[in-house]
Amino acid sequence: MRLSFARRVWPNAAAVLLFLFFIFPVYWMVTTAFKPDLDIISTTPVFLPLHATAAHLVKAVHASGFWGLVGDSFVATVGAVLLSLAIALPAAFAAARMRFRGRKAFILIIMIAQMAPWEVMTIAVYLIVRDSDMLNSLLPLALFYMMMVLPLTIWTLRGFIAAVPRELEEAALVDGCTRGEAFRKIVAPLLAPGLMATSLFGFITAWNEFPLVLILNKESAQTLPLWLTQFQTNFGDDWGATMAASTLFTLPVVIVFLILQRKAVGGLTAGAVKG
Repeated sequence: MRLSFARRVWPNAAAVLLFLFFIFPVYWMVTTAFKPDLDIISTTPVFLPLHATAAHLVKAVHASGFWGLVGDSFVATVGAVLLSLAIALPAAFAAARMRFRGRKAFILIIMIAQMAPWEVMTIAVYLIVRDSDMLNSLLPLALFYMMMVLPLTIWTLRGFIAAVPRELEEAALVDGCTRGEAFRKIVAPLLAPGLMATSLFGFITAWNEFPLVLILNKESAQTLPLWLTQFQTNFGDDWGATMAASTLFTLPVVIVFLILQRKAVGGLTAGAVKG
């Protein structure tokens, strides 16, 4: 009986320890955003601010160009997500349903592209954008963000489409639907979890991207990751404002995740193993 009890306890204990390990940096970021400066620079860690202040949040919100950067971030991020979904849906349908020469090679290329470290291509991307006279523009950002998330989007949606019984499409075709109508009316509504999962992944990836925007958009059309680097003074980093800015930067991701969490988490798991 003791052995059975131990087997039940240790997975829960390990889960609690992992949760505390991963949640502590977030907790420290949020609490530091509300600490007075003396508590932040104190040699004795202050785990719970007794005299909370919103001064750092106010400073972060009133930083130069904050709301413009928020708008640019949403345009680049949402644009990348929508573009990736528009391209990935037909590509995933072809990979899951159709048999054509080079299909296995196409799937292999998608897997390789998914593992590619995009950071090593930063110089090549810069040269392409510079030669196209599109530096300091949101369009190249949205396009390259879309390329970053496209492989996983295709791979995940392929798994969901493969999990939809072919008989449903065949029945729709017998009833007079075209192939496109069968996909739009029968298959597409069943892909909601996969669409949410891939949208969440794409949103997080594009929202957090830093090296590319640092290289391509030094002068204008910047996004919020660059905004996080501006809280410096002649005496060093302003950690209170930096943590407040980081908290504000994290909020959209948390809100999107809370909205999509139930179907998105199941979507990533199901789409990764089916097909």
